[in-house]
Order: sequence, then C-alpha cells, then structure tokens
Amino acid sequence: MAIIANRKRRIGRWVLIIVLIVITFIYLIPFMYIINTAFKPWTGIKVYPPTVIFKPSIGSFIRIFTSRTVYPPGEVPTEEEISGMKWYERIVYKETNEEVVRLGDFPRRYLNSIIICSISTLITVILGTIAAYGFSRFNVRGKDDLLFFILSTRMLPPVVVVIPVFLMFRFLGLTDTHIGLILLYIAFNVSFAVWVLKGFIDEIPTEYEEAAMVDGYTRFQVFRKIVVPQATTGIAATAVFCFIFSWNEYAFAFLLSRKIAQTVPAWLPYQMGVLGYDWGAAAAGTFIFLLPAMVFTIILRKHLVRGITFGAIRK
Repeated sequence: MAIIANRKRRIGRWVLIIVLIVITFIYLIPFMYIINTAFKPWTGIKVYPPTVIFKPSIGSFIRIFTSRTVYPPGEVPTEEEISGMKWYERIVYKETNEEVVRLGDFPRRYLNSIIICSISTLITVILGTIAAYGFSRFNVRGKDDLLFFILSTRMLPPVVVVIPVFLMFRFLGLTDTHIGLILLYIAFNVSFAVWVLKGFIDEIPTEYEEAAMVDGYTRFQVFRKIVVPQATTGIAATAVFCFIFSWNEYAFAFLLSRKIAQTVPAWLPYQMGVLGYDWGAAAAGTFIFLLPAMVFTIILRKHLVRGITFGAIRK
C-alpha cells in the first residue's frame, strides 16, 4: 500500500509540474510574440502567416530611438553617401529606405517614466510605512473611520475621477509637469500601501520594540532599526505593486501630459512612422518598456519570498 501511495504521489507531482509548465507557457506567449516582432526585419513583420525562424535585426530598436524621413522616389543615395552613413543609419536605410534625421522622442518619454514612477513609489512606500505603523501601534481616535476613509479612495476606478482631476490640475498649473503626475500617483497608491503594510506590521510582535525602548531607544529608532527590517517583505511587495501601477498607468498620463512630462504608455500607441504604423518599433519599445518592472521585481525577489516572522519571538 505504501508503494502504491508513493507512486500516486509521484504521479500527482509530475502532473502538477506539467500543468504549471503549460500555464506558464500560455502566459508567456504574448511576451514571446513581442520579442519575436521586435527582432524581425521590416519586410518580415507583416508576412502572413507569421514566421518564427528569421535572421534577427535591430532595425526596430533603431527606429524607436530615432526620427526619420523617407528618401523621395528616385533620390536613391549614392554608394559614397551610403558608406558615409553611420552603422545604424545603414541598417534603417537598407530595411525601410529611410534617412535618420535626429534622436527620437522615446528616450525622453522613457526617462519621464523612470523619474515619475521611481519618485512616486519611493514616497508612497515611505508615507505608507509610517502611516501603517501609526495605525498599528497607537490608539488613534477614530482609527477605524480613518482606515475606512483611506480604503474608500480605492473603491472607484481612477478613471472615474479623471475629469475633476484634470480641472483641478489645470487650475493649479500642474498639467504636463513631473510633480503633478508624481503627486497623483502618490495619492492613488498611498491608500493601498497603508492597508497592505498595516497587515504586515500587525504581525510583528511588540516584544522587540518594548525591549528596545527599555534599553533607551526612541520610538523613531525602534521604527527604523526594528520594525522596518522585520517588515521588509511587506515593503518590498508594496513597492513592486505601486511601481507597476504607476509604470503601466495610461489614462492620467494621457490626459494630464502632452510633451514635457509625457510617459511611455501615453506616447507609444500613437506613434505613426513615415511609412505607416511601425509594429516592429512598437514591439521594440514595449520590450524595452517592460524591462524596468522585470528588473525591479527580480531585485526584490529575495525579500518577496522571505517569511515576515523570520526570527520573531514565539508567543
């Protein structure tokens, strides 16, 4: 009977592994298609049926980073002019018969996304951690009502309040500014951060804090040296979710920014090349756009899997 039970257990484990592999593959299909399209040459992007095996090209990445114009019909550059082109200009010309004019708008929009999302996530996590600690450790008057009020800001999708926010930002002169989008993302993310982090901090035993204060620690030192390290898992998870929300946000970025503070999600879908919509450049831009969120999550992966009560006192 034991042999049969072990065999069933092994079969069940292998079935689970196969199911997980299949599910993972299905989830990765869109990402793999984006990578496939990003490295296709111009002539292979619109081929039907789509090709899987082809000679890779970085032409799409060059096109997303540059602004170009098409050589007029009959005005083909001479061999001398072609040899005088830079290496990336020759790649673009051979694929699309275009001339690189200048650096495109993508780097500026990409930098805007990094600045706005990084600063808003950092401030959100700091404010959320402090507020969550206060709600968790102190008997604040009307605490339940305040927590419900904070939660109520997440009851409606952000797009519902887009018009009032637009009118307020226009009145305050915050449209198309970095500080405007940073403040907006902080306002929408801080309620999520408070509720998530409060749950983590509630699980941290108070014995460490009481012992530290007996030894002469101030409340702030207790918070910085004891609570924050114990809550690293919750802080990391909150930071990842807040960053991804800000990084992917489209509606507010599209409505409240036009040029100076415009981010990639609001800019990328509306970029028409001189030869029509460039799906290869769009895929290349999407691939580059996904990298920071992936890197940020990978960096924090160790904290995401650590137990929140690691080293805590048993009650």
